[in-house]
Amino acid sequence: MSEENANLVNKCLIATPAIKDPLFASSLVYMCEHNEDGSMGLVINHPTTQNLEEIFDQLHIECKDEEIRNQPVYLGGPVKLEQGFILHTSAGSWQKSIEVSSGIYLTSSMDILEAIAVDEGPKEYMVILGFSGWASGQLESELHENSWLTSSAGTDLLFHQNSDDKWQMAFDTLGFDLSSLSPVSGNA
Repeated sequence: MSEENANLVNKCLIATPAIKDPLFASSLVYMCEHNEDGSMGLVINHPTTQNLEEIFDQLHIECKDEEIRNQPVYLGGPVKLEQGFILHTSAGSWQKSIEVSSGIYLTSSMDILEAIAVDEGPKEYMVILGFSGWASGQLESELHENSWLTSSAGTDLLFHQNSDDKWQMAFDTLGFDLSSLSPVSGNA
């Protein structure tokens, strides 16, 4: 099975210099869904200017913990920016929660935010607005054009505290120098 046809769920897409779109340049995308109908992922290294306090205020959720209120909110992609997602560890009993892979969950219900606000949520989490989506075959085409590299994803990477380090951490797992990457693609 070629890389383009492999299931990319629980993998990361690493944007290459071939991507010029400012939204995806230097992005690291955690893949949550990938099948013949299309793909869905979340950019995990682009914090917005918002923090959780602003989200809590909008949803009328009280949070007294300053550290929690100051957690960054991330931009997951350009699709449905009004939709919030929480990528997290720990299953919990939250509504609208799916297991993406062993120990990694995605929840889109308000009850998890209420739990986070009172420090009863998952140990590790990211609040993300919007998502990245690809139509059937679109991501495979972008992979073929060398727009993305793929790497494994683990909690150390996903929930790393410094979002500026995530892209490099993922790239470093590949074992080659970025300068050796050709800016053009070709087929033999």
